[in-house]
Amino acid sequence: MKHILIVEDEPRLRQDLADFLALTGLAARGVGTAREMRQELAQPNPPAIVILDVGLPDGNGFELAAEIRRSQSCGIIMLTALGDSDDRIRGFDSGADIYLVKHSTLREIEAAVRSLLRRMDDLPDVANGIDDQWVLDRTNWTLTVPHQPPLKLTATELAFMSALCRRGGDVCEREELIAALARPKASFDNRHLDAIVSRLRRKIEDRLKVRAPIEVVYGVGYSFTASVMER
Repeated sequence: MKHILIVEDEPRLRQDLADFLALTGLAARGVGTAREMRQELAQPNPPAIVILDVGLPDGNGFELAAEIRRSQSCGIIMLTALGDSDDRIRGFDSGADIYLVKHSTLREIEAAVRSLLRRMDDLPDVANGIDDQWVLDRTNWTLTVPHQPPLKLTATELAFMSALCRRGGDVCEREELIAALARPKASFDNRHLDAIVSRLRRKIEDRLKVRAPIEVVYGVGYSFTASVMER
């Protein structure tokens, strides 16, 4: 059964949210630290969605969201008192699917959870047969999956996809990807790489309506698991 993990260090809010989601028919449980969150994510049945606070006693929520995105396929809802536009942008860049401030009502949080669950369920996996082959067009800077219009890529996204394609489904290490994406006189590191991957995943899923076949190998790098042809 799909369940929701609430990562919130304030006990009353954590319990109120878990109890409310349970009353609406959703399975939910809460933890108060980043360490406990990692233990839950390592279980055989990890959560479908993590509701994540930014200010935890042993971790920063923005960094934790990026960590989750590197190793898990679950949805992420950030729930925080930080409501400035810069904080929201940082949240999405870290890998959050939805960003909510803490004055949101319990019903609003429930609605966000159900919306994200529907979005995740509606995204089919693309098979690996020849009829389902993806096409990376380096001339026109597009990525195409059968029966969908071409997805226009940025220069950075094209470089990232080209590096993955050269590996033919094998893992492309982080160092190689960073070297391929770095530009003169501009710093580029693991945080920037993860932000690019997060944005590209959302772009594929929002516009092509299929699950993005970009998989992470924790601590090593990324791979593209669907059949893809470069031209």
